[in-house]
Parts: sequence; C-alpha cells; structure tokens
Amino acid sequence: MAPGLPTAMDRPHFIGIGGAGMSGIAKILAQRGARVAGSDAKESATAEALRALGATVRIGHAADHLAPDATCVVVSSAIREDNPELARAAELGIPVVHRSDALARLMDGLRPIAVAGTHGKTTTTSMLAVSLSTLGLNPSYAIGGDLDAPGSNALHGEGEIFVAEADESDRSFHKYAPEVAIVLNVELDHHANYASMDEIYESFETFADRITAGGTLVVSADHEGARELTRRLRGRDLRIVTYGESADADVRVLSVVPRGLRSEVTVLLDGTELAFAVSVPGRHYAHNAVAALAAGAALGVPASELAPALASYTGVKRRLQLKGEAAGVQVVDSYAHHPTEMTADLEAMRAAVAGRILVVFQPHLFSRTQELGKEMGQALSLADASVVLDIYPAREDPIPGVTSGLIIEAARVAGADVTPVHDMAEVPAAIAGMAGPGDLVLTMGAGDVTDLGPEILARLPK
Repeated sequence: MAPGLPTAMDRPHFIGIGGAGMSGIAKILAQRGARVAGSDAKESATAEALRALGATVRIGHAADHLAPDATCVVVSSAIREDNPELARAAELGIPVVHRSDALARLMDGLRPIAVAGTHGKTTTTSMLAVSLSTLGLNPSYAIGGDLDAPGSNALHGEGEIFVAEADESDRSFHKYAPEVAIVLNVELDHHANYASMDEIYESFETFADRITAGGTLVVSADHEGARELTRRLRGRDLRIVTYGESADADVRVLSVVPRGLRSEVTVLLDGTELAFAVSVPGRHYAHNAVAALAAGAALGVPASELAPALASYTGVKRRLQLKGEAAGVQVVDSYAHHPTEMTADLEAMRAAVAGRILVVFQPHLFSRTQELGKEMGQALSLADASVVLDIYPAREDPIPGVTSGLIIEAARVAGADVTPVHDMAEVPAAIAGMAGPGDLVLTMGAGDVTDLGPEILARLPK
C-alpha cells in the first residue's frame, strides 16, 4: 500500500497551482486526502480538473487568497519574491516548500523511478506510467504534461512504484532519492542557471549520487553528453545500465523501423531479442521507450511483459500530438523548443509523411534564444517552410537585441524558407494559404503557440 499524507502537507496552498509540475503534486495530495488550495494567473482546464477533486482554486494572486490555517505554501522556481501570497506567508509564519521538496515527500516509502535528461523526460515518464498501469502495478506518477485529459499528469496509485519527471533546470532533481534513475541525454540548456557544461555535468553527477544504495542508473550509450556522464561516474558504488544503438550498450537497440506515425523496435536485453511497437513516430521516441524498458527491468518488472505493454502508450499532449485533419492537411503540435528537440521532431515527421512540412515556431525564453538562436534557425531548415513568431518570454524579462530575428537570419543562411509574423492572429490565415492536401503543419514551441492548432484547422477549406 502507498503511504499516507505527510502531516505538514494536509492543508497546502499552491502558488501557480495550474502549472504542469505544481498541478500534479496538488492532484496527488488531494487524492491522498489533503485540503488543497491554490491560485493561478488564469482559468484553465487544469484548474477545473483540480476543483473536481475538491481543491479550492482562485484566479489571480492576492494576499487574501492564502488561508491563515494553511500548513505550508508550495512554490516553484518561477514564483517571484514579490508575489503577494508569498509575502503573506512570511507574515503568518507559514512554511514555504519548494515544489521539488513536496514531490520528494510524496515518494517517501515507495520505490521511485526518476526520469532526467535535457530532452524526453515527459515522454519517458509517461511511457512508464502507462505501461506499468497496463500491467496492473498501479503506480503513482507525476508528469510534466497531460496524458489524455486535463489533470491527467499525475495519479496517486496504490502500488509501490512512483514514477516522477526529474527537472534539472533549477537543480531541483537533487532533492530526490530514486531507486532507479534515467538520464536520457545531457546538454547545455537553462542558461539562466547553468554557465557551462561542467556545471551541467556536476549537477547530473549530484543527481546520480542520490540514487539509493543498490539502485540503478539507466543512461544513454549514444548521446555524447550522457556518455561523458557515464565516464565520470564509473568507479562509484553504482550499478549503471546503458542503452542505445552503440555496440557497447547493455540494452542494445537493434532496429527502429518507422510505420507511419508509429515505430517497431527490436532490442537485445540479457541475450534475448525483444520486439515491440511504439505508438508514436520517430527514433528518439523509440529510444525513450527503450530507456523505460531498461528502467522497469532494473526495478524487477519482467522485460517480456513490459515490452508489449509499452505499446499502450499513445502519446502525451504537445509531444507530436495530432490536433486534427482538414482538407487533407494534418496539424500536429510539438513542445520542442531546444534545437535538438526541434531537429528530432522534424526528422520524425519527415519519415512519417510524404507531403510538405510547414512549421509555426514560437521561440521560448530570451536567454535560450540568445544562446541557441543560430541552432534553432538551422533546425528550421529541415522544414519546407516556416513561420516564426516573436519570443514567448515566460518568466524572463527582455534582453536588449535578442529577438526572433536571430533565428530568422540563421534559418535563411541555412537556406530555409522563413516568414516572420509578429501577430499570432495572422498565422491561421497565412498557414491556410500555404498548405495543401498531403501537407503537415507543425505548431512548435513551449509557449501559447499550441493554441493555434484548432484555429488553423478551422481556416482550412472544408
């Protein structure tokens, strides 16, 4: 049986409760019997899903939204120090708990699998959650995206396994103590928090050192950053299982065969060949599934049972999610916002469709654009044509001289057909005028570009 509710979190208040990570923790606490409350900047389907569980969700941030009898206030790194609810908590002496500490407490007494890496965390965590559930193991899970409905990013299960996405962006994954950890890849990102690759490696080493005694690290054998991490960790009292296409991988990928918007994968694990289907397209998603397979096996789940169960995963919102089709044009939504992710998703789509690929790209964060704008532009050269929007700032203030023009210039140097559009309202008509039967439109980015999919479909000829 899963453990009960941590006493100090029986009446939590979440600032930014609608966020992907925050809402998942709030959901699990509500399902464990906590009296959950919180605030968010705007109404959302996630807020409604939390209310359906009995949570009190208020819109906007105000000091009086915080009940005096709250036992703690949960925040993420995105909450600014001048938030009025945070100031009220200080006045009342209510403890402030970081999201990662709250999640760590929820894992106490369970067998955690923590999924880390610069890319692919949400997909891999989702694959594990769905396949373990299919096998009747009733895991708890906390994911950075919804599976199939608002609020489906987390669940309190009655089993002993807890699958969690482990975020490296603010080093919060140092709080977890997993029995099994996955590192999918290691690249420089989150430039506001990391100044160099050495800092990134040190952070991932600290994460690996948190694996419990007798635990296992599952790590990519193909990705250079992951291989360097493995080299740094060799010699420590840690079981390391590598996976990938490299000849020295412990779990070796023998083939990935694309079948439209799905793939067939064959691996060699402990001397036995296993073949299974992955119901999402692209080699990188197939590798995510192999990482999930290796992690489940490390926890004692028979690989022969887990492999076919992985086929029950059919995707997560915003990870190459098919939004619909009209006039012979498919519209797919992608969360990709780092050049590696953009390249992987564009290559996956290229292998899956015969027509043109048209991209609507919204850069995410000024700091990321400043550091990786050239690489983003080069990635867009893989599309037949692209529309590039202004930068989605999220939590950041503007940086002088940093605009989406950096990406557009690099894309044109790489030979890409790129059109800047500053008003999102103009995009649906522009794309409808470009797209024809057999084409695929990819809305891409971590901001509100996702809202354009239905609008584009509505503008296409009936």
